[in-house]
Amino acid sequence: MAIAPRELLATVRQRVSGLTPWHVAAMALSVLYTVWLALRTTRDHFGLGTSAYDFGLYDQGVWLLSQGRAPFVTLMGRNLFGDHTSFILLPLVPLYWVVSSTGLLFVVQALVLGLGVIPIWKATRELLGEPSYACVAVIAYLLHPALTYTGRENFHPDAALAPLIAWAIYAALGYRWRQYVFAVLLILSVKEDTGLFVAALGIWVTLRRDRRVGFVTIFGALWFAALMLFAVMRGIVGVSYRNEWRLPFGGFSGLLRTTLTRPDKLIRHLLSGDRPWYLVQLLAPVGFVALIRPEIALLGTLPLLSNLVSTFWYQSQIEYHYAVQFVPILVLGSMWAISRLQEHLRQWLVVAVLISTLVSMWVWAPLPLMRTQMASYSPSHPAVAAARQAIDEVPDDAVVSAFHTLTAHMARRERIYVFPVPFRRVLYGPNVFAKDDRLDFVDEIQYVILPRELDGEAALDWQREQLSYRIVFGNDYWTVYERLP
Repeated sequence: MAIAPRELLATVRQRVSGLTPWHVAAMALSVLYTVWLALRTTRDHFGLGTSAYDFGLYDQGVWLLSQGRAPFVTLMGRNLFGDHTSFILLPLVPLYWVVSSTGLLFVVQALVLGLGVIPIWKATRELLGEPSYACVAVIAYLLHPALTYTGRENFHPDAALAPLIAWAIYAALGYRWRQYVFAVLLILSVKEDTGLFVAALGIWVTLRRDRRVGFVTIFGALWFAALMLFAVMRGIVGVSYRNEWRLPFGGFSGLLRTTLTRPDKLIRHLLSGDRPWYLVQLLAPVGFVALIRPEIALLGTLPLLSNLVSTFWYQSQIEYHYAVQFVPILVLGSMWAISRLQEHLRQWLVVAVLISTLVSMWVWAPLPLMRTQMASYSPSHPAVAAARQAIDEVPDDAVVSAFHTLTAHMARRERIYVFPVPFRRVLYGPNVFAKDDRLDFVDEIQYVILPRELDGEAALDWQREQLSYRIVFGNDYWTVYERLP
């Protein structure tokens, strides 16, 4: 039934009149953060601060889908969904029909991260009531260093986990099972390993909310993970799990054997390197408050163990996207812990979270005016304009091998390779360890774009190939080569 304009206006006025300064502060900070992140990341992108890994490969994959083609991403030599089962990308396809800018994914990522404040606010209001406490939760979420690092680290579908996990927890807290189902399904569509969090959430729901829903969640998560690994990924790339090399002690069997027979070795591994510091950097921004009553914080146990077990260094550093899923868990875990305590303690602990957030922001978050800063790339640099000139010399349908920073701006074509591929294999194909061989489609490369000055292996690679090409364009920074007839 349609709502009359007068009734709609009255409803809006009622909502606005109910806003407190805490609502306004939270909304203002959310908008400011989202706009800043979108501007910052698109500026870096257009300043040649991005590459095929990890931006161009997603841009090419989604673009191919928007053209009705199979998403075989030539920038990495495998199907988009054979790399990770990130079906969460599918709703972006229609945007590619209307938006031509290669900065689109960065704007989407900033909006997605910013949307996490909505379930964070709602869940905190439900737990603690006070809008001032909800505002602090929003601040803790937005200013957690791991959130901004993910936003600045090129583009990753994992960014969607921040709002979706917050939404799933909010829905579970309030017995909102329809919302819960949607949130869980979307979480599972982000990546093949998100079933680890969903299974843990299902255990909590079984124990604290609804046994039937919890059991369905647990078995649904396990079934979905098995489907993605053993049907989808194996069907696409021939192996169920491409990253078994990241597991210590020789892979799955070695890890299981060590866990059962030498748990001391596993414990030493989990405490080695930067892993303890990684835990500190995750927990310090919320003042370790989530550990007081760790029910909600423990929802991150399985994904956290996955990161800590991995020998892949990036998985135990807050500077990379593997950490973003813990931000909503720890923020809402802190609010949950506070809500379990007596009333006279709550205010002090909320203040502790706020102070911890601000201190951690100053020390670790790559935000403006903070102590930690990331590299900045300016679109006004002469090399950028020179790159645009070079790219314009290449036909849109040409088969190209290009310098890695240019591939992020040339990904919307059927065949684009990161030099020295295919002249020498580097990070191409399902097997990340296959390298240095010459691929059989070398003669199909029509254009090559390289910096004017090359050094190291790139110079040697091109020295072997340059006699087969002629220069068709050059400026102070870039040279465009065309294959000889």
